Amino acid sequence: MIRSLLLALLSPPLLCCAALAQPPENPKPDTSRGDRMLAEYFRQETEEIESNCLAEIETLADWNAKKGEYRRQLREMLGLDPLPEKTDLKAEITGRTEHEDFVVENLQFQSRPGLYVTGNLYLPKKIDPQKPLPAILYVCGHGPVKKDGISFGNKVTYQHHGGWFARNGYVCLTIDTLQMGEIEGIHHGTHRYGMWWWLNRGYTPAGVEAWNCVRALDYLETRHEVDKTRFGVTGRSGGGAYSWWIAALDERIKAAVPVAGITDLQNHVVDGCVEGHCDCMYMVNTYRWDYPQVAALVAPRPLLISNTDTDGIFPLDGVVRTFEKVRRIYRLHEPELKGASANVGLNISPGPHKDTQELQLHAFRWFNKHLKGEDQPVEMAAVKFFQPEQLRVFDKLPADEINTTIHETFVPAAASPPTIPTDKAGWEKMRDGWRMALEQKSFRAWPDSNEPLALKEAFSAEKDGVHLAAYDFTSQNAINLRLYVLRRAGAAKPELNVLNVLDDTGWQEILAGLRPGFEAQLKGENLPAANEKVWQETKKMVETFPWAMSYVCPRGIGPTAWDQSEKKQIQNRRRFYLLGQTLDGQQTWDVCRAIQAVRAVRAVKGLSSIPLWLQAQRDMSGIALYASLLEPDIQRLDLYDLPKSHREGPIFLNVNRFLDMPQAVAMAAERAQVVLYQADDAGWEYPQAVAKQLGWDAKQIQIRQPPAAGE
Repeated sequence: MIRSLLLALLSPPLLCCAALAQPPENPKPDTSRGDRMLAEYFRQETEEIESNCLAEIETLADWNAKKGEYRRQLREMLGLDPLPEKTDLKAEITGRTEHEDFVVENLQFQSRPGLYVTGNLYLPKKIDPQKPLPAILYVCGHGPVKKDGISFGNKVTYQHHGGWFARNGYVCLTIDTLQMGEIEGIHHGTHRYGMWWWLNRGYTPAGVEAWNCVRALDYLETRHEVDKTRFGVTGRSGGGAYSWWIAALDERIKAAVPVAGITDLQNHVVDGCVEGHCDCMYMVNTYRWDYPQVAALVAPRPLLISNTDTDGIFPLDGVVRTFEKVRRIYRLHEPELKGASANVGLNISPGPHKDTQELQLHAFRWFNKHLKGEDQPVEMAAVKFFQPEQLRVFDKLPADEINTTIHETFVPAAASPPTIPTDKAGWEKMRDGWRMALEQKSFRAWPDSNEPLALKEAFSAEKDGVHLAAYDFTSQNAINLRLYVLRRAGAAKPELNVLNVLDDTGWQEILAGLRPGFEAQLKGENLPAANEKVWQETKKMVETFPWAMSYVCPRGIGPTAWDQSEKKQIQNRRRFYLLGQTLDGQQTWDVCRAIQAVRAVRAVKGLSSIPLWLQAQRDMSGIALYASLLEPDIQRLDLYDLPKSHREGPIFLNVNRFLDMPQAVAMAAERAQVVLYQADDAGWEYPQAVAKQLGWDAKQIQIRQPPAAGE
């Protein structure tokens, strides 16, 4: 492969798997360094977000000025900005079950056309038509009920709550969740099914749950039995989280009791609670919020934060920290609302993550006080009365349901393909809009680009006319990376500098090829078996072409690899998105910093005028592409097997709401020559059309056959 590419004056990844007679032996990596680095990174990032949470709010005037924008940001992070159209609910009561004190109506409505919400409406038997009742929206946690393959919904698990409310003078609507309803959708997209593209779309099932709650309140407003000025919401676990979403978003909620549904990022990210939660618990954290900011949006309405003291997935320390930050916002309201401080409470009861009676009693009493004006001891226990079959809504599931595919359409994607600009001005408007979207919605979490690199030479060595140097630099916080530079020994000035962005395969190939010449310098890098053939190819290339070949592994790859188990790989990626990032997005930042490091090295060596190319294969090709959009003066990109859509990667928050990979290629091709190596010409019609329309050089976008195996 190297021989054919050198003849073509191309520089693919210098040492690639096709060039090796046998794949390198890859010893089991020691990931202790990467694990420590990542843990410290997560700690620092979490600490930064935590310290910024509500820090700009010092007065009630500050709060009133900003809460509207906060609420809009939350809607956006749930995929609800702009709010969807409130279409006809098409509500239908499909059955009725009676108890001596109340009745239950089995009902369904469509929060969007084809998005069915199944639920049970609990109604006292005696209701004065002149005195409509307060209504509770009860949202269910993860408590599925299935028999013989039929899902009866988690509303069955939590029926005792609805029964209690109806026996005590409330209307209560208990609704199923997306995943555990009678129609079973998906909550575990990233947690279980590898649907990382959800983040590209800015989709979270939390948004669906929030929207279903909004429409549930719309339905309750149509019922003559309901006083629509007295809505409350409660639920536990997942239902606790959905209680937060609706109470924060919709001021029709006048009192809320989220139970075991919130804690802070310290618990989720640093302490690892994220590993116990599905995606419905999280917004897409574009604006880098900690969870007290969600909770504060309920202020000054009555809010009881309720939890048990040994809950493993909502630990007590994080719940208390959340409460303290929220209570400060309530206290700011005192000048305008006397007693506002008493509108927020913290209830801690003994026990694990469980629906305990102690939690129930405090919730019931809170609603009695704030929705009915009563403050008496609760004497009646909440008990279950019905079999699952009695609470079932559908005998046959509707053929037009979109519950099982709602993740495909809930958040609109950018038009594909986009319009071909007719002129330069039109193109620049589109390009600048995409660039702004990337900066504000995808890479918002990136640090200041002016942070010092702390560049330092780690070693330099020569053998057989080949010079290898290593430079350490700081990419971000605890992320310290190494840049390797390979060139001809001696004082001759290189004519070209190629930065190769390596994945794990590329890193092992580099080590295998460089080991015969520089084993002593590369010690501690989990060296694979030496490959003398590739070393000889390397020497030949260095002798033939006066180039400097640089190599970098972004975080999590090669020297900084962390725990390689599937579980940890998944959960670490989920930690990134809780911080308003993605692993791929931060690796793109690493490449930008590596480009800066290459320039810094060249400046020290007096080589600033040398052209710089970028090269990458496989997953790293998309990351190198985007780095080229955000760093100046990249003259050429050589990208192997670049994904044709972000659905395949890389994963960046919200990117598909604005653009996809072909648009990114067009943006890159305006600034640099782009050479794509793939088996056919398909997938890049858009950038080619843009180039033709705007009169760019025909060589700006080239598609070439990848080298054959063994060449």
